Amino acid sequence: MRITGRSAVLAMGLLVSTVWPAFAEKVTVKDVTGRDVEVNVPVKHVILGEGRQIYFLAALDKNNPFEHVVGWRDDLPKADPETYEAYLVKYPDIAKLPKFGGMKDGTFDIEQAVALKPDVILMNIDAKTATEEAGYIEKLGKVGIPLVYVDFREKPMENTEPSMRLMGKLMGKEAVAEDFIKFRSDSIKRVTDVLEKENPKKPVVFVERAGGYSDDCCMSFGNENFGKMVEIAGGINMAKGIIPGTFGTVNPEQIIASNPDQIIITGGKWDAYVPGGNWVGVGYGADLKEARRKLEALTKRPGFTGVKAVENGNVHAIWHQFYNNPYQFVAIQEIAKWLHPDLFKDLDPEATFKELHERFLPLEYKPGYFVSLKNDT
Repeated sequence: MRITGRSAVLAMGLLVSTVWPAFAEKVTVKDVTGRDVEVNVPVKHVILGEGRQIYFLAALDKNNPFEHVVGWRDDLPKADPETYEAYLVKYPDIAKLPKFGGMKDGTFDIEQAVALKPDVILMNIDAKTATEEAGYIEKLGKVGIPLVYVDFREKPMENTEPSMRLMGKLMGKEAVAEDFIKFRSDSIKRVTDVLEKENPKKPVVFVERAGGYSDDCCMSFGNENFGKMVEIAGGINMAKGIIPGTFGTVNPEQIIASNPDQIIITGGKWDAYVPGGNWVGVGYGADLKEARRKLEALTKRPGFTGVKAVENGNVHAIWHQFYNNPYQFVAIQEIAKWLHPDLFKDLDPEATFKELHERFLPLEYKPGYFVSLKNDT
């Protein structure tokens, strides 16, 4: 049952006396929206406003990233089932974690959240409007529960570092956060330093967001997220001048007219959303032979008719969830290899991702995140 409005405030008022004792240190942190929020740190109980926030929480706690999670949104098993199953094998108790709906669709149960007595609720910045309209921050504030915003999706190239630093502060893992940030920065510089020195011609790249997820064509990215990753990797994002924000749509005629040199399609195993869909199922330990078959099938659509990238085999698929976690530097390295194979023949994104797992993540690395029609790779 969800309680909203004045009745929710009254109901939560009855719970004020049950709020747990404060921790030793109360600090003021600044979230990615610029809000100053008072939080007792290090937090011991956290609610993840999105299950995929475990991507960055895991990077801060290699031993047990779920130790302080008391509830999470129910999206990870549907959006990234391979990763969820891998975590479930290692941490079987996560199957018992309370699950939440989303604030954006109005299914977040605020009464349930209060009952779990979290020290903080993490919310993605894309839920900000819905959160504010529902008055959640004020309602939670009445019982001493702070809410902070992080962002790895709307403007990840701008907000990943401050989001990781914020999480490091909240979790008492500031040194780990700085180590991760340096590893990320150094990994990106392995691309940008070469491009700055060599100044190669930049190919035009069309990035299709979740190709095959539906029959519509085609979702893409403006001047952020994968669109920005393409530019950092030495390409020209075809949709930059078409889509004004981070996310949007281009029509098939625009693709044909732009005649991109390279096409990159984001994918994942989305049976929970679109059973048997045409999406390309790349991800943790994915079947790359099947992923390549489905990638090739997507090139037969009308929007790709006669396009240079298709004719030359420069069509690739990449794990969709790079758009929503702090591991984008791996995607940048792989995109750079696709766009400039001669310049980056010695760069090994798989080795970078493996090192990330070995140094920071609880899971053993398994390949499956990239597939290409070029040279049968």
